Amino acid sequence: MSRIGRKPISVPNGVTVTVGKDNVVTVKGSKGELKQALDRDIVVEVKDNQVVLGRPTNQIRHRALHGLYRALLSNLIKGVTDGYERKLELIGVGFKATNAGNVLDLSLGYSHNIIFEVPKELKVGTAQEKGQNPIITLEGIDKQLIGQVAAKLRSLRKPEPYKGKGVRYVGEVVRKKAGKAAGK
Repeated sequence: MSRIGRKPISVPNGVTVTVGKDNVVTVKGSKGELKQALDRDIVVEVKDNQVVLGRPTNQIRHRALHGLYRALLSNLIKGVTDGYERKLELIGVGFKATNAGNVLDLSLGYSHNIIFEVPKELKVGTAQEKGQNPIITLEGIDKQLIGQVAAKLRSLRKPEPYKGKGVRYVGEVVRKKAGKAAGK
């Protein structure tokens, strides 16, 4: 049995979990509402402030979906109670980030600025302190959406392995390579 799948999800106070038709789970909380469509084979039960998922057989497909949907529902519940935050830092000379609402204006060393529109479900903020790298902060309730937008921003200028310049997650460690001079 899946260790993750069989673990019950505790539902905090102020959060309601309902299972609708076509196995669509709706989670409402203080920060908002999220929906997740589940496979028709996965059974969801809500009782005693806990969500329990079950599967019909021990097939590989059912075992995989069991753990997957348990993790997704856990992320939904955490999202509507606490929310998620992802920070990216811009490392490089002249790299800048400013925002006007949900529109980011990025200067990443190209001949032109990059205008990036963040989805309206997310809040974006930029910070630039003297002597520090610019920081982009993404906040929202949907973990998948935050991860996707953060990955897209990172792909605009990935950290290169020689000097480490580029867009990276705060706390990410980039392994640096030795240049030509190190070979002598």
